[in-house]
Amino acid sequence: MKHISELTVQLSDLYEGLKNGTIEVKVAAEMNNTAGKIIHTQRVQLEYAALRKEEPDIAFMKTKVKKAVAV
Repeated sequence: MKHISELTVQLSDLYEGLKNGTIEVKVAAEMNNTAGKIIHTQRVQLEYAALRKEEPDIAFMKTKVKKAVAV
């Protein structure tokens, strides 16, 4: 997995599979558990970077939202 955004898509697919019955509950539970560990690892990396006063290179966090201009 290259990006956390891929995990988001995969978790959405997992949810849909559970909802429509194409994924077994046990399998989904294990996948969800693994996803939680991946997310926790990312959180630890962010906390470590913050303690070192570093800015991690995370593409989706760098996207700027354009503000609407009043006309």
